[in-house]
Amino acid sequence: MLWGGRFKKEFDQQALKFSSSLNIDINLFDEDILVSLVHSEMLSKVGLITNEDFEKIKNGLNRISEEYKNRKWKPDSEKFEDIHSAIELRLSELIGETAGKLHTGRSRNDQIATDEKLWIKRVSSYLENSISGFQKTLIETAGGNIYTIIPGYTHLQRAQPVSFAFHLLAYVEMLQRDKRRFEFVRNEADESPLGCGALAGSTLPLDRNFTSEKLEFREPTRNALDSISDRDFFLDFLNAVSIGMMHLSRLAEELILWTSSEWSFVKLPEEFTTGSSLMPQKKNPDMAELIRGKAGRTFGNYISLITTIKGLPLSYNRDLQEDKEQVFDSFFTYADSLMIMNKMFEKIEINKNRFKEELKKSFILSTDLADWLVLNGVAFRKAHRIVGELVKFCEENKISFSDLTIEQLKEINNVFTEDTLKYLDVEASLERKQTFGSPNPKLVKEQIEFWKKQLA
Repeated sequence: MLWGGRFKKEFDQQALKFSSSLNIDINLFDEDILVSLVHSEMLSKVGLITNEDFEKIKNGLNRISEEYKNRKWKPDSEKFEDIHSAIELRLSELIGETAGKLHTGRSRNDQIATDEKLWIKRVSSYLENSISGFQKTLIETAGGNIYTIIPGYTHLQRAQPVSFAFHLLAYVEMLQRDKRRFEFVRNEADESPLGCGALAGSTLPLDRNFTSEKLEFREPTRNALDSISDRDFFLDFLNAVSIGMMHLSRLAEELILWTSSEWSFVKLPEEFTTGSSLMPQKKNPDMAELIRGKAGRTFGNYISLITTIKGLPLSYNRDLQEDKEQVFDSFFTYADSLMIMNKMFEKIEINKNRFKEELKKSFILSTDLADWLVLNGVAFRKAHRIVGELVKFCEENKISFSDLTIEQLKEINNVFTEDTLKYLDVEASLERKQTFGSPNPKLVKEQIEFWKKQLA
C-alpha cells in the first residue's frame, strides 16, 4: 500500500477486493506512464531529484510499459488498489528506493485527474475520426441514391416524397453535431490538473506550466480544489456519447423497418445478420437491434455518474473512483456501434424502385397540389380544404390522384386546369422544390459536394 505508514493493522483482503479499481482503471495505463515520465522530468528540472534519479525512473517506467505490452507483467487486483499503485510498486521492484522519489509533490488525486483528461482528449479525437468515417460512407451511399424516391414520414404516416439521399444527409447533419460535442469535450479537458496535489497545491517549487506543455495541454488549471474534484468533462463526454448513441439508435430503428418484408427497401449484408434457431427462413437485423438496445446502457451510465457526483462536498471523495467504469463502457459501446453501423452501410443493398410505382397510387402529393392552387391565386387555407375534399372524393371512388381526369377535378373546384394533371408527378415533385435544405436533386448534389469538401 502507498499509504500504510500510520496504520497498525494490514488492510483487510475483502476490503481490498471490494475497493480495488485495477480491472477498470487499467485502461489508463498508457496515460499513467506518460504522466509519471513528465512529472519525474519536471522534478529533475526544478532540482527536487537528480538527473540520475530521473534517468533511473524513466528507464524503469519504459521497462514497465514494455513488460505490460508484451504480457510479461500483469498487475493483480487482489494485491493492488489501482493501476497507479501497481505501476509505482513495480517500479520500486525494478529500481529500488529511487522509485519512492517519483511521487514527490504529487497526489494520486491530481495524477488520476490528469490521466483521465489525457484519456478523454485521446478517445474524443478517435471518436471524431470514426464519426467522420461513417459520414463519408453515408455520403457515398447518398451519392448513388439522389433519385431514389422514398416517402418522407411524420407520425410514421406518409407525408411528402423525398429521396433516400436526402434522408441519409439528415443523419450526416446529426453526426456533425455529435462531432462538435466531442470537440467541446476535448477543449474542456484541455487543462492540466497535475501539480494540484491532493486539493491545495504544493509547498514544493513544482513547474506546472512545464508539465502542462509537455503533456500537450492548453494550460494548467487555475484552482486546485476544483481541479481535483472536477468530473464535468466526464459528464459531458457521457452526454455526447448518449446523444451519439441516440442518433445511431434512430437509424438502427429505420434499418430494422426497412429490412422487413412490409418495407422491402434494403438488404443488410449477411455478415451482419443472424438466423433463427427454429425458423429456417429468418434473416434478422440483430446488429441494428443491438445498437438500438445498447443506447439505453449509455443513457444509464450518464445518470449513474451524475447521481454519484451530485452530493459530493469538495474536494476528493472515494466515491469518485466510480467515475471510470461508466465512461469506459460508454466509449467502447459507442465506438463499436459506430464501427458496426459503418460496415453495414458499406455493403447495404438498396431497392431503388421500391416506392416508385406505389407512391403514384397514393395521396403523397397533396401538399404539392395545395401549393399549385396557391400559385393560381387561391388562399392557402381554402386550398387546403379543396385538396382535402379531393382526397375524400378519391377515397370514396377508390381511385388515386394519378387516376383523376380534368372533369373529376373540376367537379371539386373550377380552379383546376389541364396543368394540374402535370403537377401530379412524384419524380417532378422533388425538382419543383425551391428552398435551401430541401430534397431538390440539384440541391442534394450540392450538399453532397459540400460534405465531401468538409470531410476531405
